[in-house]
Amino acid sequence: MITTLWADPRVRDAPPSRPVNSTPMSTPRILYCHCQYAQVLPRDVKEQVLQSLCDKGVEFEAVADLCELSARRDPLLKALADGGPLKIAACFPRAVKWLFAAAGAPLDAAQTEVCNLRVETATAASEALLNAALSPNLPAGKNQS
Repeated sequence: MITTLWADPRVRDAPPSRPVNSTPMSTPRILYCHCQYAQVLPRDVKEQVLQSLCDKGVEFEAVADLCELSARRDPLLKALADGGPLKIAACFPRAVKWLFAAAGAPLDAAQTEVCNLRVETATAASEALLNAALSPNLPAGKNQS
């Protein structure tokens, strides 16, 4: 199921994704943040990445704003964190790490890759998200729990 929290027809018409559950999977799942409220991601980059995911017909979870989900301690974050390998299209890896931790859903650093849409090109981010290989890149530091 694609979690659509805004009315973007590219997301609404995208193929359904795998259900989020706590059973680890070997193929990384994809989480796409549209940064609807903070709007710190370049519009053209996030729209091109979203279009790329839709065009390829891959399964992914799309959320309007990861910061909002963290503030609400949305259970989706816990399900994603506990569900095995995960690629996240959002902003800085350190910010994503702490957004999940603040929601009580610490990410497994060995199973998480964050594509930073604030600094990466749409092409680079899309290629990383669509690549089956996982390149974990959460920063080391304090325990996330």
